[in-house]
Amino acid sequence: MKQFKMSKTDLKRYKEVLLKRKEEIVEQIEHISRDTLKRSQKDASGDISGYAYHMADLATDSFDREFSLGLASNERQILYEIDDALRRVEDGSYGKCSACDKPIPKTRLKAIPYSRLCLKCQKLQEKS
Repeated sequence: MKQFKMSKTDLKRYKEVLLKRKEEIVEQIEHISRDTLKRSQKDASGDISGYAYHMADLATDSFDREFSLGLASNERQILYEIDDALRRVEDGSYGKCSACDKPIPKTRLKAIPYSRLCLKCQKLQEKS
């Protein structure tokens, strides 16, 4: 079987895409952190009175907070995957499916630059 090797030009381009995406995600996580985690519920609601919250308001605020934390968690997972992809760029294994060792199509890498699996192997993994 022929050894897969991506061109240096392609590797450089994908590395730039990954670094840009990483920067965007870090900014999104920081934004979520500022808006959700560092403000009290009273500050977030804009309430300046000393009155207690209505139960429905507390539930809505709690839901919004949990939703934002879920988004941040998803973004962190993508950040880990991007870091892994950057390691693969450095060790020369980027663009090769980690399950079947076949090249991942460029259209897939363009859509999901941190992908570790080709579409066929991704589908198999999702079924199991």
